Amino acid sequence: MQRLERIMDASPPLTLPRTVALVGLMGAGKSAIGKRLALRLGLPFVDADEEIERAAGCTIAEFFERFGEAEFRNGERRVIQRLLEGPPHVLSTGGGAYMDDETRALMRANAITVWLRADLDVLHDRVRKRTHRPLLRQGDPREILARLMNQRYPVYAEADLVVESTAQPADTTTDQVLDALRRHLAPQPTGAIA
Repeated sequence: MQRLERIMDASPPLTLPRTVALVGLMGAGKSAIGKRLALRLGLPFVDADEEIERAAGCTIAEFFERFGEAEFRNGERRVIQRLLEGPPHVLSTGGGAYMDDETRALMRANAITVWLRADLDVLHDRVRKRTHRPLLRQGDPREILARLMNQRYPVYAEADLVVESTAQPADTTTDQVLDALRRHLAPQPTGAIA
């Protein structure tokens, strides 16, 4: 039924003036939602982590081990800057990208940023079986996620839009992101009070 409602949706197509950059912790659904969002908008989907691995010639975990987080963040910033200079697309970013002041400023200036906010239970459920996350290898994943939430959520809150990423189907969250984008891009009536 929900699929039929989307097909029959009479909303005008959404034209984006710039890239939509999804931010949030690992497990928030940036890739899953990003791919669906790109499909619905008729735009390319780009995963910043995949682009970083392509540029570096190794996995992110290997890069962390060889060069450390500071050098990774420098490379990540360069890759995101290059991606934001291209035509509009849907960009999924790594969980720490938005924490870097310079990367965050680039994203704020050149993209519509959307924070996919998820609670601890949802995040933990989504990442607990994954072994490719360097930060989760440093102890109890649930405790690490809780610490990252405390550190990062106040910064993620600076994003242009906030959409709750819950245990609901990814298509439902995608609909919510589209609705938030429509509201964000809607022309404001003349003389409206902000």
